[in-house]
Amino acid sequence: MNNVASKDKILTLENALIKRAEWKDNGEKVVFTNGCFDIVHLGHVDYLEQARNQGTKMILGLNTDASVKRLKGEERPINNEYARARLLAAFEFIDMVILFGDDTPLNLIDSLLPDVLVKGADYTVDNIVGAKEVMNNGGKVETITLVEGFSTSSIIEKIRKFGL
Repeated sequence: MNNVASKDKILTLENALIKRAEWKDNGEKVVFTNGCFDIVHLGHVDYLEQARNQGTKMILGLNTDASVKRLKGEERPINNEYARARLLAAFEFIDMVILFGDDTPLNLIDSLLPDVLVKGADYTVDNIVGAKEVMNNGGKVETITLVEGFSTSSIIEKIRKFGL
């Protein structure tokens, strides 16, 4: 049995590059996706499972608290980056979590060059950050249909509405 603590799957870019090279040497098909994942819900789980099924290993780029604030507003994130990273790393279908503070994951994608880059179907290949870099390296870009009715913003709004 492989005993891995979820916190051990949260890596710096330097350590992630070493692990990525090992996976490449072992013939693993590496998937990359990214996001804020502030309040994890069914839509996230479904999306992440489908993303992982595009390969044999999955790297999740996770926005830092500062980048979430810039993207989503001053009241976000609800959960801090360490809590979000630990929760996501606990999923068995996520093999690595890397925090990034930029507004986009371009630097991560360009450094890691995954075999498959995945985003939700609310994006198209021509507006997915890093798509060109991945395809120029022989990789592919996939989009996944999102589960309707689930979003962190709608959950927050429901809590506010009902005063929970």
